[in-house]
Amino acid sequence: MPITWVIQCSAVVVGPASLQECVPVPGRRRIALSLAALSSAVAALAGTFPAHADKELNRDSGGVRLNQIQVIATHNSYHRELTDAEKAVQARRDANWWNLAYSHASHASLPLQFSAQRVRGIELDILPDPDGGLYTAPIVRREAGLGTIEDPELKKPGFKVLHWGDHDYGTSCSSLRTCLSQARAWSDDNPGHVPIPVLLEFKSTDPAYEKLGGPRSPRWDAGLMDALDAEIRSVVGDKKIIKPDDLRRPGLTLEQSVLRYGWPTLEQSRGRFLFLMDNQGADIQSPYLTGRPNLEGRVIFTNAVPGRPDAAFVKLNEPTGTGLAQIQDLVRRGYFVRTRSDVPFEEARTGDTTQLKAALDSGAQVVSTDFPVVGMAARNGSDYVAQLPGAEPARCNPVNAPRTCRPANLER
Repeated sequence: MPITWVIQCSAVVVGPASLQECVPVPGRRRIALSLAALSSAVAALAGTFPAHADKELNRDSGGVRLNQIQVIATHNSYHRELTDAEKAVQARRDANWWNLAYSHASHASLPLQFSAQRVRGIELDILPDPDGGLYTAPIVRREAGLGTIEDPELKKPGFKVLHWGDHDYGTSCSSLRTCLSQARAWSDDNPGHVPIPVLLEFKSTDPAYEKLGGPRSPRWDAGLMDALDAEIRSVVGDKKIIKPDDLRRPGLTLEQSVLRYGWPTLEQSRGRFLFLMDNQGADIQSPYLTGRPNLEGRVIFTNAVPGRPDAAFVKLNEPTGTGLAQIQDLVRRGYFVRTRSDVPFEEARTGDTTQLKAALDSGAQVVSTDFPVVGMAARNGSDYVAQLPGAEPARCNPVNAPRTCRPANLER
């Protein structure tokens, strides 16, 4: 007499969304079903695993998608604090100048953040400089009695990487081309790394400093956006970038494509980068989206509100309180999310890990910090550090990773 079973189903996260996992159990209602048929049914339902044997799945990181892992990223990854003379000027002009007293660069340039600090995400603030030389004479230097900046990269046309042009210009890589070249070189030397998100914040010069004689940056328009995409492609290389067009399916919006079919697998994504827009305002997003509602042909994923055609990436910096459930819901549905584990310098002063724990538990794929290694918070009076458990460069996402995910297989 053949063995019969009842199919018992329960909700489980498999791939980019919550699906039903079904297992055979003895029951009153009996349906003849072979174990082989059941296995095929579950695999078809999941739709996210490659069609090879379980042992192959275990060997290749379990069919994990790039949105089913979690990494630590640095906030303002290029930032370098200024000299004591310039800090004195900052203190006169800015009551919150102490908020600028941190340096990623003095501890580690971008390649060292990737290698020594196990960071797998960076943030760069960018200002347009189509003619070159716009940011070589910051007012803070002038008032500190210092001369212009003798940096050849600042004199070249292109996009510059600075926090605040006339007030807080310290950087380890003053041009976007230099920053991305450093990241690309490290990636080429370490091709098995998990995909690295690069958060870009589009900035302009401060009107208050423009009135003091500082430079006025050009307005972000479609032409500058096109030039930015071209510069990123030229430095990083098109094949090393995960772009919106890689996800979008014919006849569907970008959001529909992501939520229905998911993100690329980790196997398809290793050694690559994806670029994310920090800004939410229409002044930046509109020229990037004009004529491209699904980011057609674009390089950068916009920070979008769910429900929009371009919604694939969402930034939610507050993971505590209601933010925790909100982020977890977005992650389960298939969005890519960035949050923060600390805010300068609250956690660094108190050592409190409440926000860090919430950020990690949220499942946000990118958790950004100013303190990725032990010792960086010591000057603020604590041993606070934001790392993944075990200080690994990536871990299986606590919210949506498949059960086949193996941490040891995420990087090679």
